[in-house]
Amino acid sequence: MVTCYDYLTAKIIGQSNMDAVLVGDSAAMVMHGFPTTVNADLEMMKLHVAAVSRGLPGKVIIADLPFLAHTKGKKYLMEGVDALMKAGANAIKIEGADASLAAIQYLIQADVPVMGHLGLTPQSVNKLGGFKVRGRNNEQKTKLLEDSRKLEDAGVFALVLEMIPSPLAAEITEVLDIPTIGIGAGNSTSGQVLVLQDLLGMNPGFNPKFIRHYMEGAELIRGALNAYDAEVKCREFPSEKESF
Repeated sequence: MVTCYDYLTAKIIGQSNMDAVLVGDSAAMVMHGFPTTVNADLEMMKLHVAAVSRGLPGKVIIADLPFLAHTKGKKYLMEGVDALMKAGANAIKIEGADASLAAIQYLIQADVPVMGHLGLTPQSVNKLGGFKVRGRNNEQKTKLLEDSRKLEDAGVFALVLEMIPSPLAAEITEVLDIPTIGIGAGNSTSGQVLVLQDLLGMNPGFNPKFIRHYMEGAELIRGALNAYDAEVKCREFPSEKESF
């Protein structure tokens, strides 16, 4: 699984071997320059989901429910989920377990497919004190194991495990019947997800431990821009071939 936020990228992903796409609230950071995902609201998510869905027929599209959207009452929750599903999402992802469990159960009873998310939950970054690995101590480990079982019992179809120790991710994957999707959780999970711009090397200064660059995107794009600039200034572009 990989993140996607726009139509043209969705078209490329649609021609790839990817199994699923996450229209993540990470769009707030990657596409809009905010410091956290908290700034993603429903209108932002609807816009990105709609763009991705137009370019990605035939792939599973999972949309993040924005910060606090599941804590403002059932009416607000259902209106938000309805908007994201009608924009093109096939499923909704909700972070956490404690305050989220009732909303998750309510949505699943209403036949909405829900993916869970434990470990580092970016919407809770202010409570957690930053983007830190979770599950290093026994208390956190026990809580993550308990919460994973609660989410499975609630009916989530899959569970994202973000930034937790690899042995713990392996243990959670072993005890659950649903698939787990790791990001910074080792290779024993059922699958993996990365932010597309991270795996493409679009932000060379952002190098957390769990990311691998599969190309040097920033360097390639910068090179293309400089080549264009140089050819325009020396009048090599446009040539007769590109002229009417």
